[in-house]
Amino acid sequence: MTEAPASPAAARFGSGLDAVAITGHLASQPGAQRVPSPKLTLFLRRRFLDAETCAGLRAAVDATRRPSTVSDFNGDRAFRTSETGDLDPLDPLTIALDSKIAAFTGLDPAHGEPIQGQRYAVGQEFKPHTDYFDPLGVDFDRYCGIAGNRTWTVMVYLNEPEAGGATRFKAIDKIIQPETGKLLAWNNRRPDGSPNPATLHHGMKVRAGAKYVITKWFRERPWR
Repeated sequence: MTEAPASPAAARFGSGLDAVAITGHLASQPGAQRVPSPKLTLFLRRRFLDAETCAGLRAAVDATRRPSTVSDFNGDRAFRTSETGDLDPLDPLTIALDSKIAAFTGLDPAHGEPIQGQRYAVGQEFKPHTDYFDPLGVDFDRYCGIAGNRTWTVMVYLNEPEAGGATRFKAIDKIIQPETGKLLAWNNRRPDGSPNPATLHHGMKVRAGAKYVITKWFRERPWR
């Protein structure tokens, strides 16, 4: 299942943004680290955001948070138990964050979904999932009929919970610990443009404290 916005599969996924150019741009950024793996394209950048900015974003998430949702619901009500908050696109903090993400990644802002934030309390998680929408799923046309599927994901941790809350990419046996201001960026597709199941990731349970993140997804076509 995929968090909602907000082969035959490859044919429907489309070409999207230039993955080679984006990968090269990310690799050239100061402080960017590429996770070595032939299975997926994944970058890290520590201290992408400062503590003050992260605090402001946490407050913005708290102001609008509600239970998170998923597409292609499988009947498991414990599949995603976090809360989601929509950032105000007219807030100067949101505008500055959007610009900073675009400059760092090289991704076209016109293809970006509005930024969302998520809060995970103790015991909450998002079980293993991919961010792209299943081209054969019942909700595909509903979520992808206009802007196409998701191409890149950009996520930033806004704090460090007291325990737990790591992000696990099972296919590459990589567990990434939350650090205030740390950015993750990954391509949800293979080189041929088809959805990449190796991007399956698990927002692991928070064991103490709370975890906040913001997430920005990009699409094949301009978002509207």
